[in-house]
Amino acid sequence: MCGIVAYKGSGHSIEVILKGLKRLEYRGYDSAGIAGFEQGKLACCKKQGKVSELENKILEDQFSFDHGVGIGHTRWATHGEPNDTNAHPHMSQDRSLAIIHNGIIENYGSLKKELEINGYEFESDTDTEVLVNFIHFIRKSENLTTEEAFRLALKRVVGAYAVVMLSCADPDHLFAARKGSPMVIGINQDEYFIASDATPIVEYTNEVIYLKESEIAVISSGGYTIKNLDNAVQDPRVQLIDMELEAIEKSGYDHFMQKEIFEQPESIANCMRGRLILEKGELVLGGINEYSQSLIHAKKITLLGCGTSWHAGLVAEYLFEDICRIPVEVEYASEFRYRNPIINEGDVFIAISQSGETADTLAAIELAKSKGAIVFGVVNVVGSSIARETHEGAYLHAGPEIGVASTKAFTAQVTVLSMIAIKMGLIRGTISQSQFHLLIAELNQIPKKVAKALKSNEQIEALAEIYKDAQNFLYLGRGNNFPVALEGALKLKEISYIHAEGYPAAEMKHGPIALIDEDMPVVFIATQDDSYEKIVSNIQEVKSRKGKVIAIVTEGDTLASSMADYSIEIPKSHYVVTPLLSVIPLQLLSYYVALKRGCNVDQPRNLAKSVTVE
Repeated sequence: MCGIVAYKGSGHSIEVILKGLKRLEYRGYDSAGIAGFEQGKLACCKKQGKVSELENKILEDQFSFDHGVGIGHTRWATHGEPNDTNAHPHMSQDRSLAIIHNGIIENYGSLKKELEINGYEFESDTDTEVLVNFIHFIRKSENLTTEEAFRLALKRVVGAYAVVMLSCADPDHLFAARKGSPMVIGINQDEYFIASDATPIVEYTNEVIYLKESEIAVISSGGYTIKNLDNAVQDPRVQLIDMELEAIEKSGYDHFMQKEIFEQPESIANCMRGRLILEKGELVLGGINEYSQSLIHAKKITLLGCGTSWHAGLVAEYLFEDICRIPVEVEYASEFRYRNPIINEGDVFIAISQSGETADTLAAIELAKSKGAIVFGVVNVVGSSIARETHEGAYLHAGPEIGVASTKAFTAQVTVLSMIAIKMGLIRGTISQSQFHLLIAELNQIPKKVAKALKSNEQIEALAEIYKDAQNFLYLGRGNNFPVALEGALKLKEISYIHAEGYPAAEMKHGPIALIDEDMPVVFIATQDDSYEKIVSNIQEVKSRKGKVIAIVTEGDTLASSMADYSIEIPKSHYVVTPLLSVIPLQLLSYYVALKRGCNVDQPRNLAKSVTVE
């Protein structure tokens, strides 16, 4: 959620940190701050609002650093409302330590009471200020070095964290640690960069260390040391990150979301590259080799996800049951571990996450593994926590997704899950060889068809102008287009703040039909499949109650189009892959409605890109 940037080197640390914080703006935040040394003392500048407002305050206050070391943060509020006081960094009471923190300290209440008994007072409402003072208390009361106090304090902490700290006693050091929240260290000769993900680092170096769970990094002029919480020195692996600077810039588009919607022909093709080899009639899924038999012979599959990833799982439920004839359950990862689920040894789970850092999904994975289950991961971010914690899996290869409202990650997730289902269906004998070839041929055509679907861009922009002031939307679909209806509604509410509901079209008459009137836009996914006649009947039910119908229809459709107030065509395709096309106009509609309402498309209020707290 929050963003971390820290720097140690010979460059101008304020410039590096501010640029890095701007790279992390996509994560969602409400305030920003920076800390370093000014005339030998720790100094801090922080401001509610955007990084640009922090920049202005830095200029107004003539804030500067003495040393080539500093820390910066963008905060997404958990403890305490968004304001200047609660913004990070936070300092210890004596101003000898400064810290930035992602995550939640669950036992901060008991730690705070202990500190208050010992004379500490607090300025903010945050758990982070408690943490930095607790480190100070440990160091002072036990006469320890900063590093030792840092380590021992974190052993007492319950919860999740990624932290970076500065100390007046060690002015050329950075102290960093992680548990349950991601952190990456970039290395460039005598320069070091610490961040919550790789986006602030790629323009300086492609050599990184992904800090592992419960590891501490100490960076100084002499280099770096990494230990675990038990003080044992670790041997970290330096990795090369495969990310181009251009991929995290807008490249001529007005917004990242717009760019990522239009990147989907390429991102879907990248998902299939090297995996779907049409000329040989092959699907190669190298990431699930060792545990492939567990997947193929599974008696049941449980899919785990949150938000958009959960919707991708719902699409996959239809695919696995239809193609592979395997019972499937799709679980909200955020609810899964709190309802005492039945998990048996050898059960198969697939965890879906764009970031690979979703805290709820990681917790669900941990529970499943503790019961002996086999867990596969479907993630986008290479080296992420879910990629490391699952037994095997498949990367999306969709490229960085910066917009908070997920678009290309959804279609990439559905693409990867479709390939797994089709491959499994062939091996299990639940589809024939000819059906297998038909399905991979259909999947292979999707990038071209998505490019064609995107040509409705101007039509949808005009439609958004008509409905930008609507108070409510209803999205209806059947079969594997029902999850697409859910996803369309989620996209609209996420970035335009219009109340929207996704519903199975057949269930409309069991409640939502009461909402239909001349002011209610209803979006139907009315593609020509086995449910087409039924969905046409549902359109008639809405029209007879004066509802306004927007229909997503198959190219060349005349019946549903003639009944709708507005219709948007998508290319004809096999029903198995239709969700990859029907979602495109819904993404565009949400984008243009939000744009015309004056909303911040890439950074919608209250939302974060990577949800690393429960």
